[in-house]
Amino acid sequence: MFSRGPSLAFLSASSPLIGGRKGLEELELYVNPSPSCFKGAQSPFTTAKLVVLGVPFDSTSTYRPGSRFAPSAIREASANLESYSWRARLDAESVAVHDLGDLAVVHGDVKATLARLERVVAKLSGAGKLPVLIGGEHTVTYGALMGLGRPALLCFDAHLDLRDEYPLGVKLSHATVVRRVIEAASSSAVFLVGVRAASGEEVEYAERKGLRKLTSWEVEELGVVEVARRIREWSASFAKLYVSIDLDVLDPSYAPGVGNPEPEGLKPTTLLELLNLTLDHRVAGLDVVEACPPHDSGGLASIHAAKILLETAAMLHRGARLATRP
Repeated sequence: MFSRGPSLAFLSASSPLIGGRKGLEELELYVNPSPSCFKGAQSPFTTAKLVVLGVPFDSTSTYRPGSRFAPSAIREASANLESYSWRARLDAESVAVHDLGDLAVVHGDVKATLARLERVVAKLSGAGKLPVLIGGEHTVTYGALMGLGRPALLCFDAHLDLRDEYPLGVKLSHATVVRRVIEAASSSAVFLVGVRAASGEEVEYAERKGLRKLTSWEVEELGVVEVARRIREWSASFAKLYVSIDLDVLDPSYAPGVGNPEPEGLKPTTLLELLNLTLDHRVAGLDVVEACPPHDSGGLASIHAAKILLETAAMLHRGARLATRP
C-alpha cells in the first residue's frame, strides 16, 4: 500500500522498520522526513519493495528554477488521483510502497548532493529496495545510476543532455547529465526517447557515439508497439535497467511547468503505453524529474508526474511480482 511511516531519519539499526540491517542506520544522516507522503498511508520499510525518495535539488537549473519544490507538489497531487491502473489491471494501493522522505541535499553543491544520493540509493538497493526518485533536476539520474552500479539507461526526454559543459565551465548539470553517464558507462547502454531539442555539439557527439535515440515525431510515426519493440530489443542485452522520465518529454500543452519546455512533445498516453510495454523485472530504479511547480499552470506537470508514478508502480508490481501488503 502507498504509505508513509517514521522516516529513516529517526530510526536506528535496531528499529523494527529496518529489521536490524547493519549499515542502514547511516541513512539517517542523509534523509529528512517529508510533511506529506505519496498517496496515502504507510507500508513498513521492511516489507516495501518500492521506496520513494524526493530529491529537492535544482541548483544547476539554467532557465526555470523551482524543481526543488516538485517532490512536495507531486506528493500533494497524488493524494487526489485514483489508484486503479487499467493498464496493469490492478490497484496501485495493493503495492507495498514506503515514502522515505527527502534527501538532505546540499543546495549549490551538485557534487556533494549526488554523492549523498549515490550512497542512499546504494544502501536501498543493497537492502532489496527499488528506489523511485522524485526530482528535482535531471542531475539526480547520475547519482542514482552510480549508486545502482551503472545499469543501462532508458531515458524519456525532450533534450539530448549531451553538452560537455553547460554553462561554460560546468561539467555536471541538467544539460550534461547523459554525457556524464555515457562517460561512466557506454553509449550502447543508453536509449533516448522523445528527443527534439539539441545543440550542434550534441548532435555531432550522438552521431559519433552511435547513440540510440528516437525523436518525438519518429515515435508518432512508428507507433508505440514498434517503438516498444525497439526498446525491448535494445534492453535485452542488459541485466539491469534504470528508467528516467524528464517531464519535458511531454508536450508543454500537457506539462507546462517544467524547467525547459519544448514544443512537439509526446502525449501522456503515448508515454504511459511505452512504459507499459517495456517495464519488466530488470528495472532497478526509476525517476521522474524536472517538474517545476512555480511555472506549472493548473498544477498539470505535477498531476502528470503523480499519475506516471502511480502507473509505473502498478506496472512494476505486475512485471516483477513485488511484495504486497498483507
